[in-house]
Amino acid sequence: MLHDKITVEITVAASVEKVWNLWTNPKHIIYWNNASDDWHTPRAENDLKPGGRFSYRMEAKDGSSQFDFEGIYDEVKTFQMISYTLGDGRKVEIIFSANEDETKIVESFQPESTHSLEMQQFGWQSILNNFKNYAETFDKLETLFFQIEINAERNKVYTTMLDKKGFSEWTSIFNPSSRFEGNWQKDSKILFIGTNQEGQTEGMVAIIAENIPGKFVHIKYNGIVMANKEITSGPDIDGWAGGSEKYFFDDHNGHTLLKVEMDANPQFKSYFIETYPKALEKLKLICESVE
Repeated sequence: MLHDKITVEITVAASVEKVWNLWTNPKHIIYWNNASDDWHTPRAENDLKPGGRFSYRMEAKDGSSQFDFEGIYDEVKTFQMISYTLGDGRKVEIIFSANEDETKIVESFQPESTHSLEMQQFGWQSILNNFKNYAETFDKLETLFFQIEINAERNKVYTTMLDKKGFSEWTSIFNPSSRFEGNWQKDSKILFIGTNQEGQTEGMVAIIAENIPGKFVHIKYNGIVMANKEITSGPDIDGWAGGSEKYFFDDHNGHTLLKVEMDANPQFKSYFIETYPKALEKLKLICESVE
């Protein structure tokens, strides 16, 4: 027999529209749906409608354990309430209450019989706490700084970095199919895109805010490309719109000191800290091997 329901709750400093999008959109679910840092959700599917199915793949990062958290939606009231039945028959209800720029989330669930009630409450509350942190910080951009010295003069580095062939080569660290569409002239629109594992085009929509050949480039982001479509408004661009990327080309003892400043939201910070230096090392290799 099932025990009485357990209830956990949190108040998030964000509008109910924003909270709803982050809670239900699979591209966000994968970033917050874990109770501890040693677990993650590498995949999420969500058909948000009565009778629709959801499935979140939850795995220990060391590969020691994994399971699918899945169920069927019973009722969905946009911005207000979600109820669903888990695969083992247990019921869950989530209430969203808007209060100006805050949203209270109250989640009630029937516990299972394997783990203690205290452990289950702690786990579900931890996921809620993780969601709160994600929702309140994901669109707060942080500027990251990178630099590299390249044994080539400024104009060569500038040209190699921005021409179609050179750009695709050094940014292949981020995506093997990386490329741009458009041009680097000031005030021009440009797309930075690649192909994802599903064969769809995705990436960023930007404007070249400034371009001083051989000296400085300033890119300002105003949208994303998702599922082959450009999106420049709505909740999907939260966390990117208004961000920028700057390249500085300075003379340094006959070489070029390339400095990069880029805005990143928290969920991608560690990714860029790891990969951007690798991309710059590849650019250095290309520049120093070009005759």
